[in-house]
Formats: sequence, structure tokens, C-alpha cells
Amino acid sequence: MIATSLHPGPVRATCERRRRWGFGLTPRAIGLLTAGLLFLIPGFYVARFSYAMLVWDVLLLGATLLDGLRLPQAKQLIVERSWSNAPALDRETEIELTIENQGRVIVDCRLTDDLPAALVAEPATHKLTAFPRVPAKLRYRVDPQERGDCETGWLYVKYRSPLGLAERWAKAKLTQTVRVYPALRTSDEQQIFLARSRQIDLQLRQARQRGLGRDFESLRDYREGDDLRDVCWTATARRGALITRQYQTERSQPVWIVLDCGRLMRSRHMRLGAAPDSQREIGHSKLDYACSTAVALAQLALYSGDRVGLLAYGQSIQQRLLPGRGAAHLRQMIELLAQVKAESSEADHLRATAVLNRLQPRRSLILWVTDLAETAMRPEVIDGAVQLLRRHVLLFVAMAQPDVEAIAKARPKNMDQMFRSAAAQEMARRRELLIARLHEHGALTLDLNPEALTPSVLNQYLMVRERAMV
Repeated sequence: MIATSLHPGPVRATCERRRRWGFGLTPRAIGLLTAGLLFLIPGFYVARFSYAMLVWDVLLLGATLLDGLRLPQAKQLIVERSWSNAPALDRETEIELTIENQGRVIVDCRLTDDLPAALVAEPATHKLTAFPRVPAKLRYRVDPQERGDCETGWLYVKYRSPLGLAERWAKAKLTQTVRVYPALRTSDEQQIFLARSRQIDLQLRQARQRGLGRDFESLRDYREGDDLRDVCWTATARRGALITRQYQTERSQPVWIVLDCGRLMRSRHMRLGAAPDSQREIGHSKLDYACSTAVALAQLALYSGDRVGLLAYGQSIQQRLLPGRGAAHLRQMIELLAQVKAESSEADHLRATAVLNRLQPRRSLILWVTDLAETAMRPEVIDGAVQLLRRHVLLFVAMAQPDVEAIAKARPKNMDQMFRSAAAQEMARRRELLIARLHEHGALTLDLNPEALTPSVLNQYLMVRERAMV
């Protein structure tokens, strides 16, 4: 449902001549003209065979000219590009090209769709036969590699008749802005998490746990040991006896997704292509993985009845969305996540903490996806996390670097590798200490590779709901 509502609209245009003349000979015509040179071999002995070569060339050029004149003009070709689903990371997108031939001759077309590098590594050429007055269609797939907005180019068309002696060159302005989204998980992919969320809801309804949350449930007589802050003074005045409020676990909790867009999130996690024989490396940045996890968590939280907000920051706040619910809210969040960009400088973590505390004064669950800078001093992000823990439940996720882990675990074979291994082990030890200290302050912490980010975060969210920690 999400992919259908987010996919780009179709774009349609009439072809125009690609060059001034927009006409040329095909390899078949050039090959036949070259074959006429064979008449020169007997022409060395009999002169009239040389004239036969001239007659052959004149007849062939005449046939080529007539073949070219029969071809429809460029303006008689109408082309359209449409998208079957939303372009997203880790998901192939199907594009449909349609060409309408308003001429009178069948044409064999070669179409080159000029797409940006964010969608395809190199533009591919596709073959299509277009009959008069009958729309001809072809479909092909692309594998997006970069989030954000990108501009598509022109569609270039070369077409010829079945005789294949002459061809025309045309182009169509099918430029449009296409937005590539983070990885969108379907309901089938999240079926296990959705089923577990529903089970937790049923358990909470049956238990109706009192005193753990701040959602008003009922009034009752004051008992010794009750918090005086829970006394309802208006009811006490009416009844002439102390009356206290009784609370239950909130059914709707605010969930904030906080994304670090600083330089540490620019590093890419490289992996081989999906095909077994593919040698092309495909890599997404840590921020790409974080955005994909944010979409998955937002889908699960909204399904569970919670309200979801977003804060993406670098040196300044890039995107901000207050907690809400519903399909329109989810779509708005996906649009914002597609536009998040990693910056080349260090992110201002304390500013993001101050903004979040101002936007969310009440207790909430905060998912903070970031990474730890390798400095001699205590990273600023740790100080910001400690400030949030005074009021909120914090799920702190540090995205590990698999390359550093591999170096730390590898057995050195020479002096250089020994120093590299020692440095990597020192970085890993310092990282473990920082995360352990944050855990001692009460934070839920995760330190994992980017590919394991989404399922781990969803499991932690369900654990928080099951234990009614917010």
C-alpha cells in the first residue's frame, strides 16, 4: 500500500528530432554498399562490371531513401514512462516504457532511457517493435542505490522499418524528479513482529496493570502509602475524604526516532550483489540503514497504537516531525526520511538533546541511532544521552564498523598488521566501556552491524511495550 501511494507519476511527451537531419544509414545498408565493391574484382578484366557496381550503389541508395521517407516523422511518435512501484533501497523498481506509433509503417525501435546513477549504473538500450496506432510497451527493472531526489533525463529513440536500410533518430523530454526512499518493508516481512505486538496488546488489556503508567483509570479511597501527588482534591472536597487517582499503563505512547546525520554516518557498509556471480559491490551508508530501520519501527509502532515522531540532525536540525499517527503521518515521515542527508562535519548532539527535551517534556521512548567518535575525551553524544535518561526511556544504538571488527579479530602476520590489530582492539575496548557506562545509567544499548539493525530494534521496542517501561 505504501509503495503504491509513493510511486512517481507517469510522464508523457512527443518525440522531436535528435539532430538537425535526424536521419542515417543502418549497418545493413552500409554492409550492402560495401558488398558492391565485389564487382571490382571482375572489373579488372571486364570493364562493364565496374558499371554494375555503380548501378548497384544507385539502386541501393534509392531504396534506402525511399525506406527513410516511409518512416514516420519524430513528432508522430509519442512515448511515456511510468513506474509500477516506489523507488526504494534494497528493492527493484519496475519501469514501463510505452511508445505510440501514429505513422503507417511498422517500426523497430531501440530505446535508451537516460536515468541517473542513483537508479542505474549505466543506461541500457531496449528493443521494441511498434505497430501503427497500437501502443507498444516494455518493462525493465532498476535497483536504486542512493536515497533522495534525482532527475531523470531524456528518452532517446532510434527507429527503422522492417527493411532496415535507413533509420531516424529522435528524443523525448521525459524529465522528472524521482524520490528514492529508504527500504520499505511490507506487512508480510513484518508479520512476526505484528503478531507479537498484537499478543502484547491482548496481554496488557487482560492484565490492566495499574500504577505503572500515567493513563487515568479510576478513583478510589486514599490508602496509606499512596503518593500525595495522585490525590484528586476536587473529588476529596466533594466527598469529605481523601480520594486518590488510579492509573494504568498507557495504551498510546510517544515514540521518538532520533537520527544522527553527522560524518560518522557517511561510512558505507559494503556487500556483494545479490546475484551469486555478481562481482559489483553494493554499499549503503550507515544513515541509509538507520532510515530503513526508522521506517520499519514507525510502521510497527503505528500498528501498535503508539504515536511516532522524528528528529534528524547534523550541525542543525534537518528534519523534525511531532508525534502523530495514521497513514498520512507515516507517509510524511517516509518523505522526510528520504530527504535526510549525511553531513561532512560532526553532528551537534547537545543541540539535538535540548530540542528533543523541549518538544517532548513528558516521558517517552527514544530510539537514538548514532555512532561513537574515536576521541580521547568522552564523546558528546554520551553526555546528551545521559541528559535524556533523566526523563525518557532511551534505546541507544551504536552502529559498529565491520571492517574494524575484522581487523581486531584477525591474526597479524607482520609488524604492520600487528599495529593495526592493536589499534582496532583498543578502539573496540574503548567502545565497549562507553556503551557499558551508558547502560549503567539505565539506557537500553545495542552495538551491532548495520545489517542486523532493523530486527534488533524491533525486538527491543516490543520488549519495552511488553514490560510497560514507558
